[in-house]
Amino acid sequence: MDRSLGPLLIALGVTAILVGLAASAGWLSWLGRLPGDLRFEGRGGRVYVPITSMIVVSLVLTVLANLFLRR
Repeated sequence: MDRSLGPLLIALGVTAILVGLAASAGWLSWLGRLPGDLRFEGRGGRVYVPITSMIVVSLVLTVLANLFLRR
């Protein structure tokens, strides 16, 4: 294993903990309720397609990756 992998794994773990704390505190309650997130309910079940939420998440992650990983 490469020694530079350790700090990356620690950073990913800390990030996962912070996102988990934000979600449990209710700070991410808007996620999944944006215009463009589709919900279909019927007698047989429910289908949920979070199109807009995933676009927002993708844009945020792309910006963060470009800021921190650019050399």
